[in-house]
Amino acid sequence: MIWLTWRQFRAQAIATAAALAILAVIFGVTGPHLAHLYDISGLTTCRTNCAALTNTFVTSMKADAIYPALFIAGLGILYLTPALIGLFWGAPLVTRELEAGTFRLAWNQSVTRTRWMAVKLALIGLAAMVTTGLISLLITWWAGPIDRAGGFPVSGGTLTRFSPVLFGARDVAPVGYAAFAFALGVTAGALVRRLLPAMVITLAGFLAVQVIMPNLVRPHLLPPVTATQAVTVNLSTAITGHNGTYAVPVTGLPGAWIFSNQTITPSGRVFVLPDVPACASGTQQQCQAWFATQHLRRQISYQPASRYWAFQWYETAIFLALALALAGFCVWWIRHRRLA
Repeated sequence: MIWLTWRQFRAQAIATAAALAILAVIFGVTGPHLAHLYDISGLTTCRTNCAALTNTFVTSMKADAIYPALFIAGLGILYLTPALIGLFWGAPLVTRELEAGTFRLAWNQSVTRTRWMAVKLALIGLAAMVTTGLISLLITWWAGPIDRAGGFPVSGGTLTRFSPVLFGARDVAPVGYAAFAFALGVTAGALVRRLLPAMVITLAGFLAVQVIMPNLVRPHLLPPVTATQAVTVNLSTAITGHNGTYAVPVTGLPGAWIFSNQTITPSGRVFVLPDVPACASGTQQQCQAWFATQHLRRQISYQPASRYWAFQWYETAIFLALALALAGFCVWWIRHRRLA
């Protein structure tokens, strides 16, 4: 059974090995120089007030267009790999036998349907997880200097490894995605029995989960930390909202996942700039002085950077559990359904 699985899977395995080799060369060749830029910037030994050194590293990194391009490419690769596994490894696993009619021979030998399905799911599912894990290891290692420097600057902020868009492209989370995408593809194929519809369902389901998880599930895996402290709004750096609210930029929380950042009054209400003469018709200095008399506080809700690995393991466990549930359903379905 193992030999048969290899014979049917070898084309995908060879193509995957070639793709891994290409990625290893590209990221392996450029990675050491990126790490060298980080080392010479002085960030390795810096513990406090590292903003200037961070700017030096980011400037030197972005001066060579290859590094920003590879950073974005790595992000795309680690989201695309599980999807491709679900489409081209998972969806054809059962539909290939059903559409070709070979299931009549394959599932009526000494090997039972249950064993046939279990071996296929175990071996190819393990290959999917190992493949994605190797790619994640390579890209996480390559992007390590950028992540340690505080993240990749983009318009409107910085992509840290805890950022919702980047979280799923680092460390162990992609392994869980790959297992789930593969099991989802197999399940879709077993249910609809046609390859193209199964691929469409797999892609739609995987994309839906990738939207639901970071927006509706991940923020609630652990309760956020809420901190309130006295603050004076600095008009030259304050973030102005569309409705007259002011927020003080977050500092001192490197790598944290910020949920909300509000300036509140002593009574606990969100501060909205009133129509006061000092700010309506006065100078910036007069307005600044008026702010200082309001005893404003900053209220921030966030997940500390120290919880990053807890979120990684929780999310991976969720997707592995979903993959096991789908795999168990597939074994039951193939065993009990009449497919002739």
